[in-house]
Amino acid sequence: MTDLITFDIETAHDSLDMAVVTVTPSAAGKIRELLGERSIPNHFLRVFVTATHGAMQYGMAFEAAARDYDLQIEAAPGVCLLVDPRSAQLIGGASIDFVDTLMGGGFRIDNPNAVTSCACGTSSDGCGCGCNH
Repeated sequence: MTDLITFDIETAHDSLDMAVVTVTPSAAGKIRELLGERSIPNHFLRVFVTATHGAMQYGMAFEAAARDYDLQIEAAPGVCLLVDPRSAQLIGGASIDFVDTLMGGGFRIDNPNAVTSCACGTSSDGCGCGCNH
């Protein structure tokens, strides 16, 4: 069973300030690098959330164009995000960072709306991935 989350597109667009997702300089640099490597410098980075069974899973994908209902956020020079209204309600105030460690690198979303977070990309108590969060 999927948790139902309702939203109003007009309200979401009117509350853009509340729904802003920030991007750290490290993440912005990595996003620009990926856009350049793929030869898609004018693409957007879509940030989305899937909420099922009380858990939030984050996703990101490059897209060529925005949809009519998308919130467009210029997160940094050369980094424009797309967020659908439903995801905006779930990640308003979140920050995207890129962390590079000896074990590898990856994007990390720090979401103040999440109860706990997990390295598997899920935010929930007991996501079932086997990690210790």
